[in-house]
Amino acid sequence: MEYILETHNLEKRYKNFKAISNLNMHIPKGAIYGLIGKNGAGKTTLIRVICGLQKPTSGTYSIYGIENTNKKIDKVRKRMGAIVELPAIRLEATAEDNLKEQFKIVGLPNYDNLHELLKLVGLTKTGKKKAKNFSLGMKQRLGIAIALVGNPDFLILDEPINGLDPEGIIEIRELILRLNKEKKITFLISSHYLDELSKIATEYGFLDKGKIIKEISKQELEQSSKKRIEIKVSNIKECVKYLEENNYSYEVISDEIINIYDVVNISKLAVELSKRNCIIKGFDEKEESLENYYINLIGGNSNV
Repeated sequence: MEYILETHNLEKRYKNFKAISNLNMHIPKGAIYGLIGKNGAGKTTLIRVICGLQKPTSGTYSIYGIENTNKKIDKVRKRMGAIVELPAIRLEATAEDNLKEQFKIVGLPNYDNLHELLKLVGLTKTGKKKAKNFSLGMKQRLGIAIALVGNPDFLILDEPINGLDPEGIIEIRELILRLNKEKKITFLISSHYLDELSKIATEYGFLDKGKIIKEISKQELEQSSKKRIEIKVSNIKECVKYLEENNYSYEVISDEIINIYDVVNISKLAVELSKRNCIIKGFDEKEESLENYYINLIGGNSNV
């Protein structure tokens, strides 16, 4: 498999504090890689190191196969775009002028695809309107347009939907999916919004206490996620006895709710339990969410 980014035992220390420690991650070409972790887990530090804004204390990382210790790394980084924490926007300038400024920063001789970028992010009609008067969603889309100057094929977004209203979230989601599909851009996205991330990510990296504790593809996650039937019963003891006797995989949730992790014929189950003076009061088919998977992986409250 071809990887756009790999890290090898990467570490970043601040005096006696390790923000990231022995961190190993792998982002496949063409992926939308969702980086998940608690506040303080090291997500933003990792992104800043990868972008060259900070140097690692030890370990290495490679972008397109070029290690950070190689002199060519600066040239390779020109194939990257990033929004770290907040979009780099001049609030007193228009969308077009913000893009022109970025064209100059990256050393492009003209503004050939400027209007194509504005169209791509849906900002062609903003005219002379200053960025300070944009909605949060418009500012985020302008930030992505700025990050796309120079035609990068790897884009890093740190909390791209933070603070957006539902319409803005949908706009950013559709933009990311379109850029990934049509422009073949690989993404690294850090986000607190796990439900939203689950709608776009093709790969996940779970970060805890500065380490990647698990990497898994969306397909693997779906296969490993526990599908279950949640039943509410009148006699929990008799229900447990029946499930034990018939070798069902189950989990007692409360004094009247049980999760069953096997294929169950509810009608047959209801009949058998009624013989034991146990009535099924209700049932529901459920599937484990990304958030639940994450909580079970790290233990305790997610606090993402």
